[in-house]
Amino acid sequence: MYTFKKENSWQRHQAEFLLKKKKKLMFVKALPLFLSLAAFLVLGLGALVFYWPADRFDSPREPAHSVEKPMPRKDVLSKQQLRRLIGDIHFLNAKKDIFTAGAGAEKLQIKASLDPDLQEFLVDSLDRLKTLTRGKPQRIAMVAMDARDGGIIAMAGFDLDDPKANPCLSSDFPAASIFKIVTATAAMDSLGYTPQTPVHFNGNKYTLYKRQLKETRNRYTVKTTLAEAFAESVNPVFGKLGKNVLGRERLNAYAHAFGFNETPVSELNFESGRFRLRENDYYLAELGCGFNTDTKISPIFGAMMVTAVLNSGKSLMPAIVDQVKNLDGEVIYKHKKEVYKTSMAPASAEKMISLMEKTISRGTARKAFRGISRDRILSKLVIGGKTGSLYNKEHTVKYDWFTGFGKPKTGGRSLAVSIVVGHRKYIGTRASSYGKMILRQYFKNSGQEKAALHTKSTDTNHRES
Repeated sequence: MYTFKKENSWQRHQAEFLLKKKKKLMFVKALPLFLSLAAFLVLGLGALVFYWPADRFDSPREPAHSVEKPMPRKDVLSKQQLRRLIGDIHFLNAKKDIFTAGAGAEKLQIKASLDPDLQEFLVDSLDRLKTLTRGKPQRIAMVAMDARDGGIIAMAGFDLDDPKANPCLSSDFPAASIFKIVTATAAMDSLGYTPQTPVHFNGNKYTLYKRQLKETRNRYTVKTTLAEAFAESVNPVFGKLGKNVLGRERLNAYAHAFGFNETPVSELNFESGRFRLRENDYYLAELGCGFNTDTKISPIFGAMMVTAVLNSGKSLMPAIVDQVKNLDGEVIYKHKKEVYKTSMAPASAEKMISLMEKTISRGTARKAFRGISRDRILSKLVIGGKTGSLYNKEHTVKYDWFTGFGKPKTGGRSLAVSIVVGHRKYIGTRASSYGKMILRQYFKNSGQEKAALHTKSTDTNHRES
């Protein structure tokens, strides 16, 4: 007889079946969560291995391909280093544009911005001057500057009292009527004067008496324009502008806008200009027209003032080094255009060009530049300038100035020039005549070709910078 066993009962079998089904269902529901956790762990482990510093492993991981490391840049000279480097080089009256500095492995080649042909022309002229017994100046300084980038094209001169001095960099020359550039700029820039603005004066145009500073209008009063007064350097007009119209604050502000009473941070060790105010109304008139021996400038600063006129009001920092190369021929310094000051608005600069042109055509420089319309070279230029003359305090030397410019009518490179001559007992060749000589020599056919090449090189450098 078959005996029924409890472990083989249907109820037990059914219970086990239901338990297995429940476990399977739980596993199916937990599988996605398990897979997500596994993927997260794998990614985390991979990131840890990838970013863990290579020096923590016995065998650092090598890159898939080798990358060539860039060569370290050569040292570039700073302006201060350059200034020390060229400190012993005599650029004054040099007839070359290549110099060397340093010694041994540190030897460097200096390429100056000087034009050897123009330098030779000027130095030969100075040598002839020194042989004169009558008309030989006590001091003379001539500077020509590229008005596009500030490069010194020429620097020549001498001082009989101090043969080792460089008069082009010294600021002990009375500015005289050159300061009228500042006064005229202030009137046009801040008060809306134009070259055609009417102005009046009484008496001699080259004197400055207190009675001439009164706003007197009578039958002896001369009516003129600002342009004519500038061109003819009329002291009473500019004296009244300084004292009665501009005043202390404006004169002071525009003197500083041109760079007076400052030491430019340049590769050249030079002084700009000296300007001071006094609690005296008449002194303001003297300042306005430059009729005093206190206001002084250096010839190189005179050229800087002209660059402001030619660059829409922005004066340029002068430089005499074009580039420096090491023994391997690598360029370790290259000159770049640097703006020194914003002296006036662009519209005022255009008006100043008009005033300076009139100085050449109808003003105090017309005698020296007579006949330029028929000259093969000068007739192709727009020429402007400002003259000035004043004795020193001892009345032993008469300083004679010409600051001006020449630029081709068809466009291109402009040249700013600044010349001062310290005449002794006999007046020799005047500064404006030297200005004409420099412009003609530089812009003659060979000079124009070099100017075109330099312009192309300058434009390339400006695009590269």
